[in-house]
Amino acid sequence: MDWFLDAETTPHKLALMVVAIALFAGVMALILFAVDRPKRVPSWVVAAGFCGPALLLVTIGLIYPALATIWNSFRGPDLSRSVGLDNYTAIFTNPGLQGVLGNTVLWVVLVPLISTAFGLVYAYVVDRTRFENLAKTLIFLPLAISGVAAGLIWKFVYEYRPDQAGISQIGLLNQLMVWLGLEPQQWLLNQPWNTFFIIAVMIWINAGFAMTVLSASIKAIPDDMVEAARLDGVSGIQMFRYVTVPAIRPALVVVLTTVAISTLKVFDIVFVMTGGNFGTSVVANEFYRQSFVQANQGLGAALAVLLFVLVVPIIIYNVRQMRLAEEVR
Repeated sequence: MDWFLDAETTPHKLALMVVAIALFAGVMALILFAVDRPKRVPSWVVAAGFCGPALLLVTIGLIYPALATIWNSFRGPDLSRSVGLDNYTAIFTNPGLQGVLGNTVLWVVLVPLISTAFGLVYAYVVDRTRFENLAKTLIFLPLAISGVAAGLIWKFVYEYRPDQAGISQIGLLNQLMVWLGLEPQQWLLNQPWNTFFIIAVMIWINAGFAMTVLSASIKAIPDDMVEAARLDGVSGIQMFRYVTVPAIRPALVVVLTTVAISTLKVFDIVFVMTGGNFGTSVVANEFYRQSFVQANQGLGAALAVLLFVLVVPIIIYNVRQMRLAEEVR
């Protein structure tokens, strides 16, 4: 049995996958067969049959790893001894980790605000125009691209080559610089501006999400509200400020918080473009580096816990705002 579970070859892995699927299907069939007898089986058994597997998987896949991560955050690099709060102290006192926290704050402030602002203005401007569908499609397309692909695309945009005879620039941005008679720049190496250039990639991706959600909210504004505002002499910027924005406030909150959560967890873009080097690392990237590159599992676990603590208040605020919106309706 051990040789089967420790299989390394492709056929053995496929066989293990088939056996696992078959076992899962067999267990689920047994549960459904057992609970599909309402006259013979108590209701609590039926509830346990349907909810039990899901609760078991949640416990194994989420609750246990979360508790283990919290426990490991108070231990040393190899998890062999307890270090108390040393890992958390290091996060807030180590100059390198302070820079990571500063970058993360910068990401969480700029990406949601700029993405949402751009998506809102764009959705309002193209609303009910002749080329609305095409305009929205162009902004939405980056959202369909994975973070890794987006990072690779923009890494080529920022590509730098020495400005020497016989060497041409292949990066779009540096080629534009050459055409304008300016010197090409190492966009991803020069601190602190390299962080802003990477942030631009995340904004490019999330602007489509913001535009899509806010466009739907704008179209849901009652026509009588708009007509009443026009009869009162409201138009142009005033219509946008005093009618559109207040009417879609719940959607704005959802977009801001959703983008903020995805920004807190950003890893792929930073990893692909700079690997977290040159002062561009963020919490999620530093968690990976400490845990799997530096082999400091205790500090890595502490960074994971910090990331969780930062996300929870945003989720709570989002849920609270959604409940308030439902009460208003």
